[in-house]
Amino acid sequence: MSKYYLFQDTHKCIGCHACEVQCKTHKSLPVGPRLCQVLTVGPKLIGDLPKASYIFMPCFHCENPWCVAACPTGAMQKREKDGIVFVDNNLCVGCKTCISACPWGAPQWNPELGKVVKCDYCMDRIDRGLKPACVTICTTGCLHFGKAEETTQIRRERHARHVAALDQE
Repeated sequence: MSKYYLFQDTHKCIGCHACEVQCKTHKSLPVGPRLCQVLTVGPKLIGDLPKASYIFMPCFHCENPWCVAACPTGAMQKREKDGIVFVDNNLCVGCKTCISACPWGAPQWNPELGKVVKCDYCMDRIDRGLKPACVTICTTGCLHFGKAEETTQIRRERHARHVAALDQE
């Protein structure tokens, strides 16, 4: 499991896709590959009003990543120090085996490079003590990133505030 955790407060997300755009800009990606995706659920009628929800889907940096196990060249790797799963472009031959192996669709095909790319939590930024590009641009502050124990506390506090607000009604 990754030492880091990236999660979304779905109650705050407005589906603006700024996170996707910032990710593509930071990684210099062409049209096509999306290393994080905002999926729209709905709209559904809640009461008499239509409501849509937006789900942020990055790579989950699995404990036992299928993409790493499937890669025949060792290009798909997991960093031992923090569990971040990434692609070593020098080793990737573009066979797309990792794409087929991942049940979440995290590895994506980059037609310009003829290689696979995926969310690596912006390792270059993490290594400099910064947050991933998608988190820094989030206009509503719905994306949270940090060490697993820190983000667990944030989620607990958010849930407690939500429950307290319900009690006020």
